[in-house]
Amino acid sequence: MKRCCIAASLLAVFALAVSAPAHAQMGMDIFKRPAILKFFHPVVGRGAVYATTDKNGKTRNSEIAVVGKESFEGRDAYWMQFVHSESEGQTYVGKTLITPNDFAFHRMIVQPPGQQPMEMPMSMNAARKEKMDESMTDWHSVGTETITVPAGTFSCEHWRNDKGNSDVWESDKVSPFGMVKEVNGGSTQVLVKILDSATDRITGPVKQFDMQQMMQQMQQQRQAPH
Repeated sequence: MKRCCIAASLLAVFALAVSAPAHAQMGMDIFKRPAILKFFHPVVGRGAVYATTDKNGKTRNSEIAVVGKESFEGRDAYWMQFVHSESEGQTYVGKTLITPNDFAFHRMIVQPPGQQPMEMPMSMNAARKEKMDESMTDWHSVGTETITVPAGTFSCEHWRNDKGNSDVWESDKVSPFGMVKEVNGGSTQVLVKILDSATDRITGPVKQFDMQQMMQQMQQQRQAPH
């Protein structure tokens, strides 16, 4: 049975949940500010499934959904879950606790395949937010268009990033980010299904992230015979 490198697993989910841009794992950088301001509408249980096809024709599926709501420092906060499926059958799951008014990330839990879920430190949040703010002026609306994807036909606002040579089509009918389609270079991501009853897919007790333990596991895997 193929052994999963824990470092790669963590990187995959970490990229899904907090990095900007996230093209390497999910296609569209869903944290671009235009999407947040107009179309970020978290509703518990609602989400979307996307198919991303890269320039080599390889397709991967990903899922984004809101799976919980709680109070954080007196404000409403939502658990947003990211699920990424590899062609080898491995599934990476991560979820972040977000306050919608400032789109700040306060907690993050990841669960690589076959591993116990762990809570990650959020020290990168400030750097991520600064980069997101810097990208605000890169996007501009080019009008309203009707497009058809596997999930149906949607009236969308078309956003264009001339600097990044990217296009995004968004609709307020899609939760949580509104994305219907994204084209970025040789990669295309399309909405294939809208979710109405998504559930939390993190299983088992959650432990705190231990960098030393991770480094030891990485060392053991490097030394193990293949």
